[in-house]
Amino acid sequence: MATTPPKPPRELPRQTPKRDDGGGAIVLERLPQKVQPPSMHQVLMLNDDFTPMEFVVGVIQEFFSKDLATATQIMLKIHIDGRGVCGVYTRDVAATKVDQVMDAAQKAGHPLQCVSEPVG
Repeated sequence: MATTPPKPPRELPRQTPKRDDGGGAIVLERLPQKVQPPSMHQVLMLNDDFTPMEFVVGVIQEFFSKDLATATQIMLKIHIDGRGVCGVYTRDVAATKVDQVMDAAQKAGHPLQCVSEPVG
């Protein structure tokens, strides 16, 4: 036999106050939550004079799932403009892509640089 009375259940967050529905039951109304879409980040590769173009194309194909023609176009944009967008992702995915590219470049002995920045 319990010596202390049970604690009342906790109320769920984001609810309106309790109201009576007329039949003696209490109804809780859930308020809609306003959710912001995640902020997007673009993954950019930066040009250098030492990383082979074929390596850059291969990295774009492998980590950004681009076909050969698209990967080649991105590589040429990087070569001509000094930087090129490889993809746009949520912040965490973009950070993972940057890490993957940098790791592959380091293992291959290339100075390729990859960064992410907020879109906008």
